[in-house]
Amino acid sequence: MRQRPSAWAVGYQRWNHLLFAHWQVDPQQVQATLPAGLHVDVFQNHAYLGIVPFSMERIRPAWLPPVPGLSWFLELNVRTYVHDAAGRPGVYFYSLDCDQPIAVQIARSIFKLPYHHARMSAQRLGSRIRYECLRRGQAGPSWRYDWQPLHPETKAKPAEPGTLEFFLVERYALFTSGSGSRLMEGRVHHSPYRIQAAHAPEVDVAPAQLAGFELQGPACSLLMADAVDVSIYPLRQVERL
Repeated sequence: MRQRPSAWAVGYQRWNHLLFAHWQVDPQQVQATLPAGLHVDVFQNHAYLGIVPFSMERIRPAWLPPVPGLSWFLELNVRTYVHDAAGRPGVYFYSLDCDQPIAVQIARSIFKLPYHHARMSAQRLGSRIRYECLRRGQAGPSWRYDWQPLHPETKAKPAEPGTLEFFLVERYALFTSGSGSRLMEGRVHHSPYRIQAAHAPEVDVAPAQLAGFELQGPACSLLMADAVDVSIYPLRQVERL
């Protein structure tokens, strides 16, 4: 799945300042939420739910340059890990919050993803990121995230195959439901994430609760990743076996 797809890319973007916060969840609970044709993916018999805040940069269609005011924004997604009937691994999103309303409309209509408009902010203080998000229509305080390297002296590097970190971050496909309940796959291509352990004293689980998950205790995995330049490919219908 790391290989570049043979199709033409329809867009390009950069993902930066990423936090991957994960909790173990019941595989049966996850399976009950998935559309037909998808199966929960597990690592050592555990399913995982992730909350991932980050910055989206230089977003553009393949035929246009980035546009100031439109091509830079923030995103926070709630996700789990799945495979289709042929065993292809990928990501399934429960929600994606974004502070750029035009991007929300495009992603909902073209990529069939559950995007929501939100009020968001991010502040970088050296190697530390302070991030806030509150979905439109939700009352109460903003969801807060605060992270920095757990070991600042350690350089980020790609995940080792066979590890939990590899299972969580080495994903190059998303699955979603198209019209008529068709299962669709969207591919991306980028160099492998360079990751390191994160210290995150604030990680709000409210967006996972809105997706129907009551997460227990602190995150079992906290990772941060360097920026990657990403190619985006068109959705295609998944053949059901």
